[in-house]
Amino acid sequence: MARMDSAIYTIGTPPPRQKARIKTSKTEMQHLLIAWIAISIAFAFVLSNSARSNPFGETAIMFFLVSFFTVGIGFILHELAHKVVAQRYNLWAEFRMSPTFLMLAVGMGYLWGMLLAAPGAVYISGPYITSEQNGRIAAAGPLMNVILAAIFLMISTQGAFLKGFGEYGWNVIFLGVQINLWLATFNMLPVSVLDGRKVLAWNKPAFAGLFLLIILMWIGAVTIL
Repeated sequence: MARMDSAIYTIGTPPPRQKARIKTSKTEMQHLLIAWIAISIAFAFVLSNSARSNPFGETAIMFFLVSFFTVGIGFILHELAHKVVAQRYNLWAEFRMSPTFLMLAVGMGYLWGMLLAAPGAVYISGPYITSEQNGRIAAAGPLMNVILAAIFLMISTQGAFLKGFGEYGWNVIFLGVQINLWLATFNMLPVSVLDGRKVLAWNKPAFAGLFLLIILMWIGAVTIL
């Protein structure tokens, strides 16, 4: 089971919107890289018993790379989507990893081949934010996962291109579609701190439309893959 923490917000009356420049920091880049690597290692252990029995073997390395370019990218771009939209509203927004949950994810993956992943969250602060802005920021993460799943799905139709990558090429495509759709689905649940709750509070048609898009993507994935 993968759990992706959502962004944290404050709510008020917004000032006039201005064009914002996307900003980051050395601390944020370090946290993103560590979380990316850790979650990729954890998924490699979950995907392969051979990786668990020999963490430094060729199979472990290959499944780490598969996870790095599927799970890792899905996680990173999900969080950055929150950040980009928030900063467009002139809010401070940076990712911070959760060391405890990252260690728990790697440990569970290695010992039991199971995963409870909450690698971190985008923390957002500012004096003003409307319900609409809150909802749009929240929707950006799952929507990014849907876009990534669509890209992987389109690549899956290029058999001649994938043939050169062998079995691992197909693993990347299959996992890229599945993981991104699961991340989108889970995060759109309208409960707790998940994105779906904020989207639903903002706009019910937008919530229904995004959920319908995810369902259609699942249908397309089952049909094509």
